[in-house]
Amino acid sequence: MLKRKVGGELWCISQPDHAAAAGYLAAHWGNGEFARPGRYTPCPDPERLRAETVFAVAEHDNGWWEWEADPQIDPVDGLPLDLTSLEQSDGFQRWRLGVPRFRENHPYVALLISLHAYWLHAPRVQAEDTPEFLHPLFGNPADWPSPQGRELEEARQFVAEQHALQELLVDRIGSDPEWAAAVEPWSLRPHTRLLQVCDALSLHLCFGGDKERIMRGIPRASWNDRVSLRVRPAGECKVAIDPYPFDQDPLTVTLRARILNPEIRAPDNFQAWWHALPRREVRFRFVR
Repeated sequence: MLKRKVGGELWCISQPDHAAAAGYLAAHWGNGEFARPGRYTPCPDPERLRAETVFAVAEHDNGWWEWEADPQIDPVDGLPLDLTSLEQSDGFQRWRLGVPRFRENHPYVALLISLHAYWLHAPRVQAEDTPEFLHPLFGNPADWPSPQGRELEEARQFVAEQHALQELLVDRIGSDPEWAAAVEPWSLRPHTRLLQVCDALSLHLCFGGDKERIMRGIPRASWNDRVSLRVRPAGECKVAIDPYPFDQDPLTVTLRARILNPEIRAPDNFQAWWHALPRREVRFRFVR
């Protein structure tokens, strides 16, 4: 659950709803300046690769399905806990459910989701000089709280698990002549980064879209052609991006949210009360 005070309101957005908005952005990514997913390098079936990539972006938080149905409750306000208030081990459990969920029928989807989880944590627990995979929204891991003791060991174990799974998935995908090109670095790297930037842009909207941000290292035509995106507010619920990566201008993006009074205290019979609340559709527009 993402809980944010936006203006005089409290926005409650589920992780799957945030991910769906990210998938929408991935489905509209690409124009005369930016390559569409699946077309960063030659491959036998670019549209199928694009479809699997969009699927991965849209479902990258699928491990939260069960948690969102029966969430942990914050004792302060009686609402679901915010993502940042959860124990690290709880987050790892979500990834352990979500990464392999589509593994059998969509191994490339599982690979991209695993890489996304990996790069959220690997820079914090091991010395890898990989600035190109720092999350576009969260920045330098040196600025984050570093895990210590048991948490550090848990994080190292999780990162090692994901790396081992990725090797298995790459071997499996690479053994298929129609898919081998998809796991070559010049194809896999930009798609991994695309998931990160669509995640970041969706989170930017979930946080209100009212700050200016620079998102670095975003693939344009290929992995060797990466640019910085300047993302800034341009009016009420309007966000300008330069350079502009989408196939429509403006591009309207809809977020589903429960929007509450920030002073609210949920009643004890949480589930009936929660499901009686209407979900509002908050519409943003991305513009050039």
